[in-house]
Amino acid sequence: MTKFQSRPERDLPYSDDFSSAEEYIESLLDFTTNSETFRFLCGGVHILDFFTTEPGVFVAAVPKEWQAFLLENEPMALLDFLMRDDLSSLSPNSGPGSPPESLVHYVKDIRRLSLRRSFQPSKPKLPILPRSVALGMKTKKVHEVTHFAGYIDRLAEDIAETRGKDLTHFVDFGSGQNYLGRTLASPPYNKHIVAVESKEANMAGAKDLDILSGLAEKEKRVRNKKLYHRILDATDPSQHNDEEALKRVARELGVTDQELATIDLRSRKEMQATYTVQEGKGTIEYVVGRLEHADLTGVLSQLRGCENEVDQDKLAMMAVSIHSCGNLSHYGIRSMVLNPCIHAVAIVGCCYNLMTEKLGPPTFKPPFSRPSLQPINARVAREAEKRDPQGFPMSERVSTYNHDGIRLNITARMMACQAPQNWTEQESTGFFTRHFYRAVLQKMFLDRGVISRVYHGEEADKSVFNTSTNPVVIGSLRKQCYTSFAAYVRGAIAKLTTNSEFSQYNEVITEKMGNITDEEIARYEDAFRDRKRELSAVWSLMAFSACVVESLIVTDRYLFLREHSDIVQDSWVETVFDYRESPRNLVVVGIKR
Repeated sequence: MTKFQSRPERDLPYSDDFSSAEEYIESLLDFTTNSETFRFLCGGVHILDFFTTEPGVFVAAVPKEWQAFLLENEPMALLDFLMRDDLSSLSPNSGPGSPPESLVHYVKDIRRLSLRRSFQPSKPKLPILPRSVALGMKTKKVHEVTHFAGYIDRLAEDIAETRGKDLTHFVDFGSGQNYLGRTLASPPYNKHIVAVESKEANMAGAKDLDILSGLAEKEKRVRNKKLYHRILDATDPSQHNDEEALKRVARELGVTDQELATIDLRSRKEMQATYTVQEGKGTIEYVVGRLEHADLTGVLSQLRGCENEVDQDKLAMMAVSIHSCGNLSHYGIRSMVLNPCIHAVAIVGCCYNLMTEKLGPPTFKPPFSRPSLQPINARVAREAEKRDPQGFPMSERVSTYNHDGIRLNITARMMACQAPQNWTEQESTGFFTRHFYRAVLQKMFLDRGVISRVYHGEEADKSVFNTSTNPVVIGSLRKQCYTSFAAYVRGAIAKLTTNSEFSQYNEVITEKMGNITDEEIARYEDAFRDRKRELSAVWSLMAFSACVVESLIVTDRYLFLREHSDIVQDSWVETVFDYRESPRNLVVVGIKR
């Protein structure tokens, strides 16, 4: 098998504790299947039910020998212990305040099973993005686009050298504002880009940026300016971009149809960007469409010159994406298997919470009543019932591991996006406080009859593993609502009683919460204040443990490509961004035979 120059030394960036990718994969699958603590922390905890049962999630679910150590450490010190401290010198029972042996063992397991995230640029010095191309990009996006464009260019060169044929196009799944595509289409790369985007507003914004970058020209407009301004002066300013309103005013002014034909009343947003194809220059073609699968026939039929028939033999394309949302990453990876014209893929995934689940609830009863399939929030169980064939897991190996497969519900997948290595003390304090407010408010809702208990087994069993609630998911509030718990409660009540999106709660919130006093709010805060550390400790453990969730998702995608060895010649995973700048930094690469 030919090895590509871009390929790293290892197929997967696994820990030195393992001698091969296979040993790593088997250990990863075994741990995620059999570790009860991991399965509870990654899928079995929902913050809205943190205080709605007694003695509470922390006491009931966290191993008893861990609890004192977790509560004794400040949040940032605990994060250091989980992710940064040298644990090799720790010995069992080494003194007061020392972590218990079982906790140290768990932390070591999570660390060694998390894929390595260290980053080395693809080239010592990459082209700096011109200001005209970097328009609209924040620092994080500049970092991502600069490094990924250089990586794609080098990978494409390797493929062309091996095959003796250049790639013709680069298909960007979910291009958004097309920052990556615009960079690749511009010098020095000059690639031909197919930008697939479902939101027309994103596409319109991308085309405006194409014009500003010089990749496209604004459609030229010829108009009778004197007559046009006469119509504008007679029109309400709020309707200046409304073509129909301008036409009505024109007719009221006695403007004839012949005169109206000399005025182009379209708004700037309706003007088309024009792209000129030049030899040796990059191009961009936009395709409007919401991808629901990996079959690109509909996309290809919209390409220039392919309107009537798609000759895939003449196309040699690479599917690329920076942070494809949810299942888009699956579509991009599957596209190489389903479409003859896709010769390579390079996909950096994101938004794991937007992925769907394929397997549904398992057939066996797990050690916890709801570790990763019946979480405290019952809505997650309903998500699993959908059994979406496009969802996680992709690979046959993960889908059938131990006969029943491995599942990750939305709670586990959401936690995999947290990047705890990047948390600062200020950020941590902020979101621990927000979660504390959310959890205590749900307890108030339960006590005052806004929500009710849900039993997942026998009602007589009132343990934390059998009982949950039907929580009120409020979403974000204005910044000033987080200045105190009283402000949060008042802001939540106001939103639930005045916002039309929460009309189903208007009456019950008014009835049950309308007469609550500041004194009662303060009593709830005082009652739970000392337990805030319980919540921050569990959230930290969840986010840290979910590093393995992300590793499992990426490994599953890699295994999917390996399982199609009749089509896929080579596949691997490596880092393409600095984790501090962009923590979703693992690219899944596949090269077709």
